[in-house]
Amino acid sequence: MFRKDLKKALRFYYITDENAPGRPPLEQVEIAIRAGATIVQYRHKSFTLEFFDEVAAIRHLCKCNGIPFLVNDHILLAQAVSADGVHLGQTDESPVLARRLLGPDAIVGISVSNLAELARTDLAPCDYIGTGPVFATRTKADAKPVCGLGGLAAVVQAAPLPVVAIGGITPQNAAGCFRNGAAGVAAISHISRAENPLENARQLGSVCQCPPPADLSAPWNDEFGLLHKLLKLVPLEKNVAAFIKIPPGDDASLLNQLKNPVVTTDTHKEGIHFRLDWQTPREVGRKAVTVTLSDLAASYALPIALFVNLTLPAHVSDGTIEALYQGIRTALNHYQCALGGGNISKGCQLSLDLFAVGEGRDDIFPLRSAARPGYGLYATGPLGLARAGLDALTRKDDSAQDLISRFKLPRARFDAARVLAEHQVPCVIDISDGLAGDAGHIAAASGLSIEFDLSLCLKDPALEAYCAGRNITPEEMILSGGEDYELLFSCPPETFNRIQKFLPAASQVGRCLPFAGKHLLNVPPGIASFQHGRR
Repeated sequence: MFRKDLKKALRFYYITDENAPGRPPLEQVEIAIRAGATIVQYRHKSFTLEFFDEVAAIRHLCKCNGIPFLVNDHILLAQAVSADGVHLGQTDESPVLARRLLGPDAIVGISVSNLAELARTDLAPCDYIGTGPVFATRTKADAKPVCGLGGLAAVVQAAPLPVVAIGGITPQNAAGCFRNGAAGVAAISHISRAENPLENARQLGSVCQCPPPADLSAPWNDEFGLLHKLLKLVPLEKNVAAFIKIPPGDDASLLNQLKNPVVTTDTHKEGIHFRLDWQTPREVGRKAVTVTLSDLAASYALPIALFVNLTLPAHVSDGTIEALYQGIRTALNHYQCALGGGNISKGCQLSLDLFAVGEGRDDIFPLRSAARPGYGLYATGPLGLARAGLDALTRKDDSAQDLISRFKLPRARFDAARVLAEHQVPCVIDISDGLAGDAGHIAAASGLSIEFDLSLCLKDPALEAYCAGRNITPEEMILSGGEDYELLFSCPPETFNRIQKFLPAASQVGRCLPFAGKHLLNVPPGIASFQHGRR
């Protein structure tokens, strides 16, 4: 989560109250989200495992509605329910331990009640500070002395992190907290113990300038209804209808006869291939289709039909799945490919398994093993952009939006494939594992050595600007970066000279030599092939 996104999420902070009479925490959270709450913390000072299902249900509700969910005190509980983070007090476990166990992307908050505590607190592992009680409160029996707006302002001015005001927060005093620099306000009893909690929550949301959602999203629970809805979302378009004799809806689809069927498959798992705090569901669906079809482009095949198997955890909402399929539809329409069908099953992790069918050419099918000594090694466009975009996301740096877009929304190079096929280029692979990794595949399959020459490679100005000052070289991004989905190809130099007239962004990246004891001759130290499982 980018720092600016975290500050936005902290704006209307709700903390559950295990002692609210007649109003369990799950109901409290539903009320808070309906009123516009932007982050939720589960706090239960006498937590036992009998409340585990309650925590999981709250986490599902938050996840469905795009609300970050934190656990108070219990690092292992946060880990067990896949919470977005944890909030710790001064006497709780160390934030360093929380960061180590929950990972670099978890949100870690720490309570600081005054400047003295701030001075002795290690903030390096933390993302935000909770300061209070700012006003008198009866919610927490062991609350520290009230610090007032002056104490809040002092911490805000001295702290390098966003500060959330907590303790006795109401719509009447919340504005004063914001005027004194608070990034957000945390409410408990003003909502949980109110006669009309939704009205109180809405008043506070209004002061926080957090509009309520149009509706509350709930976890999906109807497989057959969802399948029917998704098929309606991706109707069979006229321009691809000729490929499908019997469209999806029966046990199987019937395709028209293909002379040279080409089949490929790909997998996209949350946390490995995509993250919903980096990409929208629509972007995920669009990219999943694009990178699957890219294998067909690298095979000189036209896309015919795509099949999608979804694995859905309990916390995913119908709305999220529909947005995913809207992205799938966008990509299918762009590449003139039909949805052939699919399946839905429950699982612990959101994932898409995709299978694509294409029609290959009569005259040529490119192979990794078709490179020869004396051939050059070429790419259809600039490389390293997607890797730089991923680097920016990892650094929580939102200044490189063009590069981030290249990571989120690649394109399958069917246009370039058509040019290469017309020039009978025998060796092609799409660049998903980085230049070093995919060149290594060609060299190993062809039984030769490849020598890189990036002085000839087209370098995008946005990549060079990003690398400057970040202790990264463009060459590092180009060699180790993945997911550019440009085409890497090998052919005689004279063939490339003819191709470049049609693909002006194509450039040479190396040359093929007789095998010299290893397949890649001049890879700099520390460069490794991009691997999705190692992200």
